[in-house]
Amino acid sequence: MRSKFTFSAKAIAASLLVAGSLGFASSASAAYPDHAVRLIVGFSAGGTTDVIARILGKEIGDALGQPVVVENRPGAGSNIATEMVSRAKPDGYTLYMVAVTSAINQTLYKNLRFDLVEDFAPISLGVKVPNVLVVNPKVPVKSVKELVEYAKANPGKLNFASSGSGTSIHMAGELFKQLADIDAAHIPYKGSSPAITDLIGGQVDYMFDNMPSAWPHVEAGKLRALAVTTADRSSTAPDLPTMQESGFPTYDVSSWFGIIAPKGTPDDIVNKLNGIIQTALAKPDVQARLADLGAVPAKTTPAEFGDFIKAEVDGWAKVVKASGATVD
Repeated sequence: MRSKFTFSAKAIAASLLVAGSLGFASSASAAYPDHAVRLIVGFSAGGTTDVIARILGKEIGDALGQPVVVENRPGAGSNIATEMVSRAKPDGYTLYMVAVTSAINQTLYKNLRFDLVEDFAPISLGVKVPNVLVVNPKVPVKSVKELVEYAKANPGKLNFASSGSGTSIHMAGELFKQLADIDAAHIPYKGSSPAITDLIGGQVDYMFDNMPSAWPHVEAGKLRALAVTTADRSSTAPDLPTMQESGFPTYDVSSWFGIIAPKGTPDDIVNKLNGIIQTALAKPDVQARLADLGAVPAKTTPAEFGDFIKAEVDGWAKVVKASGATVD
């Protein structure tokens, strides 16, 4: 009697091929990594994004047993690097040091060929760096409340500096303008350093700068600090109130930095990298190095970081559209 179960040579070959493919994928993922990993940075060497990438990159490399090579690909407000990573093979060997700039760029630039939310696999938020509202000492105010009152009593008289149109520092100032309903002109510079120089010189009146670059000038008496922009006070300046404490309960702005990968990167690799980053951020020596930058460790799961990125893109979109800022 012929068996009711029959197998063709083609069916058997196909089954073996599928099994072999699954076995190869599993073993390849288990062997990750077997060579160097690239960590792409969308800005020049020496900046905050680059420094944080090198701190976390070393920790990741040590844990993986393979070098993590930081590659700087500056240009177009980091968009060149972001697009490059979005098109990279999703195998865990190309990672991206993403910053708040990318969330702003999603609306600021009109012809992007990537989507920060849809085209990447979030791995982990890394750190947050508070901004600080600083004024030239000649501006007759000593609090955020007094600055708002002075601006309303002198419409169009004040101006504020930024490190460039569309930067997080610029958008922090635009958000303040919108919430305070004041009239102040935006003066963009090519970087934070020249902006701070003119702020100290009195050519501009106030600025929302990163804490690490502004605070030494506050301590030297060259600038007056009014508030930090994060929801919590900064350990660098524990006596300085937050913007929320100063009358703006929804104001919570920071420069943030995290690591993402191309969409489709295997979950086990994403989770492995996330665990390494969480462990690194808990190390006292890593925390000390970050503290020197005014940076605060910010731990998340991949899912939490994905939600965070989406919220940042949506939140900054409102600010960008209200400001009228745009880049083709």
